Formats: sequence, structure tokens, C-alpha cells
Amino acid sequence: MKKLPLFPASIVGSIPRPLVVRELIEKTEWDETDANTMDAAVRFVVALQERAGLDVVNDGEWRRRSYIGVIAELAHGFTLEINPADGRPWTVVTEKLTAKPAGFIAAEARFVKQVARVATKITLPAPALLGERLWDAERSKKAYPKRDDFVRDCVAPLRAEIALLQDMGVEMVQIDDPHLCLFVDPDVRKKYDDPDRAADFAVDMINETVRGFKGVKFAVHLCRRAGARVRGEKHHAGTYGPILKQLNNLEVQHLTMEFTAAGADDLESLGRLREDFELGLGVVDVTPGAPEAAPLIVARVERALTRIDKKRITLNPDCGFAPGSAAKVDTDEVYLKLKAEAEAARELRARHG
Repeated sequence: MKKLPLFPASIVGSIPRPLVVRELIEKTEWDETDANTMDAAVRFVVALQERAGLDVVNDGEWRRRSYIGVIAELAHGFTLEINPADGRPWTVVTEKLTAKPAGFIAAEARFVKQVARVATKITLPAPALLGERLWDAERSKKAYPKRDDFVRDCVAPLRAEIALLQDMGVEMVQIDDPHLCLFVDPDVRKKYDDPDRAADFAVDMINETVRGFKGVKFAVHLCRRAGARVRGEKHHAGTYGPILKQLNNLEVQHLTMEFTAAGADDLESLGRLREDFELGLGVVDVTPGAPEAAPLIVARVERALTRIDKKRITLNPDCGFAPGSAAKVDTDEVYLKLKAEAEAARELRARHG
């Protein structure tokens, strides 16, 4: 594994896909030219991140139909439909899960490790997040009358991928669970008979997913659906206070957290997190059109340093940059934001190194 500098500059997950990549992921069968084209595209997106100056990169999640729907590459039992609520593609569980041969996510990681010159991370969806997004009371009831049973069955295929990643030298395996972070919102909590029990269950399922693996640094990514905000959907409010107990029960080493969104920059809550957590602070706004400059990013980190030791802090965007698998976001804007993040990291090292 590569040694990281002070204030490492990292990515969270998705980077906007060009049209050629969006066309490829819609194909059901690939020939050799398709595979070579995707490999070339991933080489480019890794090079983009490295050219920007990042210390930790990934493949932009360019090989996945969606960051959640990737579970359908790991297990049988899903149907791809159109969501009647919003007209967007929707992966929904309709049959009992049965495992596919493990290796889809491991193959992503292996290729990135081959082409990257810096540290790498790979992302996986959290089991409870899959339950919230891919289980439907009507469509799923034959296979899984209860959502929690589906969530439990998602753990095994995720662990099968982690087992392959374990010896690969990926610097970080990140579990994405934006839904856990929604329990900071009073309006969301009102929808649950027992919101704390639901948040506890989400944490228990993450812990079941990562437990027992050695030599892997695990992270949990928390956000209030930044991609949904970009699409004009609800802005979820609230500080991290209501879920501090659950966060401190996570059996991971790193939290990747929003820090630019309203309420997410709550230093009092961050100061109450376990001191052994590394904190990936979302100090870059991913909203398209929101300008980000290095001095502003430095100022955000300096504010965090009033409560958090410098050795615990990683710089990263608030979330992934692609608010949906078909999102059209300017890649040059993303590149400039990542350059600003890396410049800020260098300035912070000069000040505090």
C-alpha cells in the first residue's frame, strides 16, 4: 500500500461520464472493441485525477450502471425497470438473491491498481441503502415480504467482493450509505416508528459486511443525497448530532462526510466522534456551477482544525460529482475543482507540516 501524505486529497466516488461511456454501460453484450474502449476511458479518468494532483483516485465508477445498481452484478434476483415515481431506470429486487460468481468489483479495482500511480479506493453500496432503494413493498413482496430480510441477504455478495479485494492492496474500501445520514433530518425521522432502531440496523449491517477482514482500511461515506439536491429534490437538514451514537458504533476506520452543506459543518458534533476515526471532510461543493477555489477550501479545513487533529483529516468533495448514471456535468469543471482541492492540500501541508 502507498503511504499517504499529510492532508491527502481524495475523491469520493462518481465522476461524470462522457457520452461514449454512457453508451457502453447501456449495452447488454460487449465485444473486444467495447472492452478496449472502456479500458481507455478508465485510463483517462484516472489520469485526470492524477493530473489534478489527487493522492487517492478511483475509476469514477464508470463501469457501473449506478453506484447502487452494481449489486445486480453480484447477485441474481433483480429486475431493471422504469420507476413509475420519476421515470428513471430502477433496479428492483423481485426474486430471492442467489450469488453470481464474485469478481465484478474486484476486476474494477485490479484495473485501477494497474494504471494508477497513486493510492486507490473502491466503493460498495451499504446493505441498508440497498434496502431503501431497491426493495418495493409491492414488487418485492413475493421474494422478500420484509425489507430487512432482503438487506441481510445483500451482505454475503458484498463480502465475497471484499474477500477478493483484501490482498489486492487497495488503500481504502468505502461503503456508501447516504441513507444513514438522512436520519439527521427531523422530517425523515418522523417517517419511522423507531428511527434510532432503523439507524442501528443500518450500522449493524455495515459492521457485518466489514467484520473480520484484515489489512483493509474501511470507510463509510455519509451525505444527505447531494445528487438529489442537484436534481432539485429535497434538501435534507440537520447536524450529525442525532446519529452520533450510531456513527461511533461503526467498525470502520474512516468517515467520508459532507462539510459544505448546511448543518454538515457542525464542529461540535465532529468533535464528539471517536478520536480513532480518520475524517474525510467534504470541503469541495459538488454542485454544478458552484465555484470552488483553493483559499476557500483551505479556510474550511482550517476551521475544522480548531477541533480535529491534522493527522486525522483527508480532503475530498462532499459527494460524487455525477448526480445519476446519465447525468451530464461538465468534466472540465470537475477537473478544476479537483485541482483546487489538491492545491489546498499542498498549502495546508506547507502551513502545518
